[in-house]
Amino acid sequence: MIRAFFITLFSAAFVIGISAANAQRQVADNPVPFEEWLAELKAEALQQGISQEILDITFEGLTPNERVVELDRRQPEFTQTAEEYLERRVSPTRIKNGRTKMAEFASVLNPSARNIAVQKRFIAAIWGMETNYGTYTGDFNVVRSLMTLAYDMRRSSFFRKELLKALAILEEGHITPDKMIGSWAGAMGQGQFMPTSFFAYAYDMDGDGKKDIWTNEADVFGSIGNYLAVHGWKPDQTWGREVKLPDDLAERQALLDLTHEPNPPRSCKRALSDHSKKYSLDEWQEMGVRNLDGSDLPKVQNTNIEATLLMPMGIEGPAYLTYQNFRSILTYNCSNLYALGVSLLSDQLK
Repeated sequence: MIRAFFITLFSAAFVIGISAANAQRQVADNPVPFEEWLAELKAEALQQGISQEILDITFEGLTPNERVVELDRRQPEFTQTAEEYLERRVSPTRIKNGRTKMAEFASVLNPSARNIAVQKRFIAAIWGMETNYGTYTGDFNVVRSLMTLAYDMRRSSFFRKELLKALAILEEGHITPDKMIGSWAGAMGQGQFMPTSFFAYAYDMDGDGKKDIWTNEADVFGSIGNYLAVHGWKPDQTWGREVKLPDDLAERQALLDLTHEPNPPRSCKRALSDHSKKYSLDEWQEMGVRNLDGSDLPKVQNTNIEATLLMPMGIEGPAYLTYQNFRSILTYNCSNLYALGVSLLSDQLK
């Protein structure tokens, strides 16, 4: 989640303060004047089926947002340790709030999870990780943010595509322009979907003809669950488990060396490069891996569960065997710590 706030608008003609001047110069790297660029964008939107009415209502008075440019240029470096990251995201407060929210929305969450075939605790865990159970979804005008980043030259093609998709969402009536609020980078709603992800995965759970991921919890839960389901979720399995490795450091090191996968999958390659090759639970058992309490790894009848070993804190830190569902979570956010945070939180919400 990203804490942000609106500050004074600016345009090419007026520069307010030093920070505004810097941001204006950064956006001004685009050689095309903003008004000319915006006119061309609107013409493209019209060709793609966006009505003039939506364009007029949506863009009225909008200018690039200097705060968005500043945040894009100055994203903080990740300085937390893995332990600190997990402690903050799987905190007693978040666990307590998650249990409370699951009970509060049980009449919506339970049928949504059943219909999508994704366990409700995982839907709730992502909901908690992304927006603290819907309590903070961002306070930026999504169209203005995407417009700013599309006009900016750093990642213009990516954000132009997202901007046009955001306009299509408005054209279809899923939300009104004044309520399309999200993060500074354009992630929207209680599940923090980018506009392209909205069209790929958002789900009209209550059948009212709208996919309202902002205020309709049925659609929120259905959309999060649908995202996981489309990415290979197995409803009869969990995410994995924390395990006990051999006490001998040489044996532990041998298992750690298995993480040097020479050709990790292209999807989420950076995160999966820290995983071992896949082995069955029986094979891990033969290599001396056990449940955290020292008992044997589970044997699932007629199912050969494959798992990879992940040790995010090194040879002397905790070790985890991760299943297919862990990879499904990685598609939501390609970070082992994020996926591990969701997984451990889900265990506490079970």
